[in-house]
Amino acid sequence: MKDVLIEYMKRFSDLSESELRRLTADVPVASFRKGTVLLHQGDLPNQCYFVLEGCIRQFAVDEDGNEHTTNFFTEEQSITVFTQHTSDGLSPYSLSCLEDCTLIVGELATEQEQYEMNPVLETMTRQMIQEDMGVMRDDFSSFIASSPEERYQTLMEKRPGLIDRVPQYQLASYLGITPESLSRIKKRSARHLRIVE
Repeated sequence: MKDVLIEYMKRFSDLSESELRRLTADVPVASFRKGTVLLHQGDLPNQCYFVLEGCIRQFAVDEDGNEHTTNFFTEEQSITVFTQHTSDGLSPYSLSCLEDCTLIVGELATEQEQYEMNPVLETMTRQMIQEDMGVMRDDFSSFIASSPEERYQTLMEKRPGLIDRVPQYQLASYLGITPESLSRIKKRSARHLRIVE
């Protein structure tokens, strides 16, 4: 299962496969059942994750009790809720397993200690975070400037697997539309594909 992590790390390192295997030998892997909440909104984040298998939803609940889905994390994606910029350090999001998940679990409290023992790990992690932040920034800019139909088309191009893995109401929330609007967009998209074919 760690092969997924090793292949991912190869993108950010010149280390050989055997060196990467040594580096990840003691990395903790844990399984979580569908429905497990990894982090509750308002709690202090103390762990980070890397998805080997499964799907995790990031969401927030507003003052009226409405859930707003802000992201989905699937295979080969890392998850860290950064709160260092806030006064209380509490998470504005919850993280919940939408499927049975296999994750690498890191303790944020021992992060610096791990970097001191493996300096190459710090460089690699920084590059991973920079890539993640760049993708998030581009996705957000695109999201703001696009129509609901365009958001759906982008999702179909970049992450088509989510359509079958995620409940439609959560997918609609992620796209910033109602479930009814998503249903109409999907129908129009399917009609368009039939015409093109």
